[in-house]
Amino acid sequence: MRILSGIQPSGSLHLGNYFGMMSKMIAYQEQSELFCFIANYHAQTSLSDGKTLARGTLEAAANFLALGMDPDRSTFWVQSDIPEVQELTWILSNFTPMGLLERCHSYKDKVAKGIAANHGLFAYPVLMTADILMYQSDKVPVGKDQKQHVEVARDIAIKFNNEYGEIFTIPEPEIDDEVATVPGLDGQKMSKSYGNTIDLFADDKALRKQVMRIVTAPIAVEDPKDPDACNVYKIFRLFLDKARDAALRQRYKDGGLAFGEVKQELFETVRDFFAPHAARRAELLADPDGLRAILARGADKARYAANKTLRKVRKKTGLVY
Repeated sequence: MRILSGIQPSGSLHLGNYFGMMSKMIAYQEQSELFCFIANYHAQTSLSDGKTLARGTLEAAANFLALGMDPDRSTFWVQSDIPEVQELTWILSNFTPMGLLERCHSYKDKVAKGIAANHGLFAYPVLMTADILMYQSDKVPVGKDQKQHVEVARDIAIKFNNEYGEIFTIPEPEIDDEVATVPGLDGQKMSKSYGNTIDLFADDKALRKQVMRIVTAPIAVEDPKDPDACNVYKIFRLFLDKARDAALRQRYKDGGLAFGEVKQELFETVRDFFAPHAARRAELLADPDGLRAILARGADKARYAANKTLRKVRKKTGLVY
């Protein structure tokens, strides 16, 4: 089974990125054929500064590799290193009804938030479709907010296949309801746009400050507390096995648990969990040429798979004459 997903190089990573997508991607290396890319074309819908994008791309690669992505057991590359995806985007655009894109809630939500409407933002789902179909992906792990885009990819693939035969694999979205939406400091979905994140590679002072900002209810220390209603617990449980989770839940229910106490424990847990990854990340960023070489090898593997698909598409659509 081939699994595909990507992440935009959009700055510092937070727990929502890690538990919502990255940890799952890394785990897939053990059981499936993993294709994972850094979506720098997609990032251009909201980022126009070239130096920032270039730096962010290398940082995103270092983040993934430091957290456990193994380029020998996966195909890991930068989106723009496979320009063929843009050719497929154009071809698929001719099989994409306007109404399909007009119904996409992501575009409408971003415009409502004040992001300038442009063709790139509007046509984003077609590029995402090309990424998915180019590599004949069976499953696409996504957050709930991206599920509609995978459904768009399915619609376009079916329409194309009906015209030319079984060219594309019809992808399935995969959403883990347990971690699909990681709560932020205020209980909303953790997101940089909400300013409610806990960053993976923050220094100790910044990390502790973020954790201590988690919103809690005004409940006396001695009173029992409902763990399922507590933002601290909802984040803490992501790091716990069943036994430790059960023990923490009981401490909440017994009373006598101060929120400041459990926040301090959460800070120490996050710090210790990511400390070795932070050290590996620093090593990778200190050798940018070595990092580029890893990405180039991944791009070679991705291009081989991409061209197998594109040759069929070009022949079927009459671009080979």
